[in-house]
Amino acid sequence: MSNRDIIVIGGSSGATAPLKMVLGALPENLPAAVFIVLHMPARSLGILATVVSAAGRLPVRPAADGMAIQPGTIYLGVPDHHLILTEGMIRLGRGPRENMVRPAIDPLFRSAAAAYGPRVIGLLLSGFLNDGTSGLEAIKRCGGLALVQDPLDAIADEMPRSALSAVSVDLTAPSARLGDVLSDLVREKAGPRLPVPPEIRLEVDIAAGERVDSEVLRRFADPVALTCPHCSGVLSQVRGAKPLRFRCQVGHAVTAEVAAKEQEAAIDEALRVALRIIEERAELVQRMAEDGRAAGRLAIAEMYEERAIEYRRYADTIRRAVLLSLPERPVSPDEAEGPG
Repeated sequence: MSNRDIIVIGGSSGATAPLKMVLGALPENLPAAVFIVLHMPARSLGILATVVSAAGRLPVRPAADGMAIQPGTIYLGVPDHHLILTEGMIRLGRGPRENMVRPAIDPLFRSAAAAYGPRVIGLLLSGFLNDGTSGLEAIKRCGGLALVQDPLDAIADEMPRSALSAVSVDLTAPSARLGDVLSDLVREKAGPRLPVPPEIRLEVDIAAGERVDSEVLRRFADPVALTCPHCSGVLSQVRGAKPLRFRCQVGHAVTAEVAAKEQEAAIDEALRVALRIIEERAELVQRMAEDGRAAGRLAIAEMYEERAIEYRRYADTIRRAVLLSLPERPVSPDEAEGPG
């Protein structure tokens, strides 16, 4: 029976500092392979230097398609590709974005669960919204262990709190303890292999770039009256998903929280466009009123003046709505690239 020799780590905003602490505590003779996905800008490998400096005793490799998996090695997800694990090998997937990003945490976690089952330890670090929760649940369903950074220790506590609310997490701890915990857990024997739910395999295939259409979606999701924030296609709700999430016919995946966040941005833009149009309308009819008064057409002038006042009232109402729609917290650089 194998040990728990596959560690998968996901994080987003605020995850760099705890990741450094975790990697710095891992021993040089670690009998496990470590795989990391952090939300990052496309065409950027700036995080590589950070990970290398934090993991001085372990080699760090940017993931490459077909790369063999070796214990005692750290593999880092690369921009614009999902990091997918198969038995003994890494695959890079150009499947649809999940929660508006690629690489996303969930495909890594799901693929590890499908390929290695109880040998997997999943660790979710700091981040906004709830990417990683679905993948962590997949790890649990396949017999693996789920670890979460203590939300009180996280710069952005939304991802850890989401996981704790939806998944039967095995351990939550501050980042200063997580490296030592992992060092102990990898020396434990893994439990028995469990059947992999077919919907987990389907979603791994989608992340890898396999064909997806309405027939494939019907196997694990039901159409709903919502549109994809990425491509405006019809969304289908994934059955029994934790957290609530959706996929479109192209394959884009979003949780309800991410969809709501994207809708807020669309509403804000629509309100601003409406405000501009109504203010222009108010300006136009005011000028028409002035022109009518100058021409001695007093009745017409009064009618246009009343309309101008009415349009300005509409504009004030929309302006208040725009102010109410402003975000309550500043947007981080990670969020500028995508949710998480």
